[in-house]
Amino acid sequence: MKAESTLPPTADAALGWQVLQELARERSLLAALGTMQAHLGDVFRMSLPNFNPVVAVGPEANRAILVTEQARFRWRTETDPVTRLLRHGLLVEDGGSHHCLRRDMEPLLQRPQVMGHVESMWRYTDDVTAGWQGGATVDMLVEMRRVALLILVGTLFGVELGPRLDSLWPSILRLLEYIGPGLWIVWPSMPRPGYKRAIRTVDEYLYHMIRQRRQTGGSERDLLGHLVRQPHMSDALIRDQLLTMLIAGHDTSTALLAWTLYLLGRHPEIMAQVQAEVDAALGVTPPASAAQLAGLPLLDQVIKETLRLYPPIHVGNRQVHTDVQLQGYDVPAGTRLMVSIHLSHRHPAYWTEPERFCPARFDPEPARLRPPLTYLPFGGGPRYCIGAAFAQVEARTVLARLLQTFEFELVSEKVRPHMGATLEPRPGVFIRVRRRRDKHG
Repeated sequence: MKAESTLPPTADAALGWQVLQELARERSLLAALGTMQAHLGDVFRMSLPNFNPVVAVGPEANRAILVTEQARFRWRTETDPVTRLLRHGLLVEDGGSHHCLRRDMEPLLQRPQVMGHVESMWRYTDDVTAGWQGGATVDMLVEMRRVALLILVGTLFGVELGPRLDSLWPSILRLLEYIGPGLWIVWPSMPRPGYKRAIRTVDEYLYHMIRQRRQTGGSERDLLGHLVRQPHMSDALIRDQLLTMLIAGHDTSTALLAWTLYLLGRHPEIMAQVQAEVDAALGVTPPASAAQLAGLPLLDQVIKETLRLYPPIHVGNRQVHTDVQLQGYDVPAGTRLMVSIHLSHRHPAYWTEPERFCPARFDPEPARLRPPLTYLPFGGGPRYCIGAAFAQVEARTVLARLLQTFEFELVSEKVRPHMGATLEPRPGVFIRVRRRRDKHG
């Protein structure tokens, strides 16, 4: 006789009411998930109309999902807007298809190749900041999106986006809105006004870029040039990879850069220490080498701590392909699974004062004491983020250049995490900027 299935626990009426109150007060699912974890443990179920995912938190569940049992899960869900948008992009492919795409793309995203883009990264940063007026207040969420878009398209696609940035901007934002969490979770067929026009605009740009590169010949210096040299890559398949990088690559960097500037603004004493480190390592010379970037350990710790508190990809979504057990609970095939990176990064069993901004927790010695997969801003296992090296080099380069050039003063601390395509600061990060030469003479 088959033993009775033990499903992950879900909220009773009292806890359900508390969760609804959290949702109403915080206007975010993050706090509600934290409340459920505190009461139900590291594996639990949500019970909403047409939406009953299992949520998994912590290193034990992360290891099973990302490493030891990863073959039991699928990334691709045909009804999700992410799949509809990216079609056959690397992010939404499984099995052999994912392996082949990763093999094609990875050589151009390894650290030695990325280091060749450092000069372009700080130059694009300078292009955006050239318009900042001394003493003006700017929204770093908007400005860092401009930086991230220019860098990604300029370095990985080998194309200057600047002349087209303003015309493409509304369509890119619409696509990010389209794939962000929303009513589509419980109503997959809901109308999405403006999406078709937005994707048509971005597709026209991408296909034009691909045609031009095929005419001029591929280059091994950037990802687009490398892809058009592959005989098995059709224009449509290249489009899917470019759009994956454009959407996922720039939006994660936007969130990381904006959150870092917000946290430094809230902690001016740490910002002063990082700025002194940048001055000592770089002087007035822009960052240009691996050695210079490696000479910024405090900045590195600040970036890691920002990724802990506000991981841009705060949840990983999977579909259970074959029945699996997670920490003694049965999770049947067909279940939607949410891997909460956000809660793993704030798990009180593994992080002291998890809500506090403390870059020193990433000193090498304390970091060695934490179990693997307690910290996974770029995922883990065979599907570790292909753009991790690019994102890390970009963040160090851009932030070093900004701190080298400007003084920053946070204008408003009223910022909350918004669950969009990434976890971004809303309503924005408003900072008063002043060029350091203006201040010091």
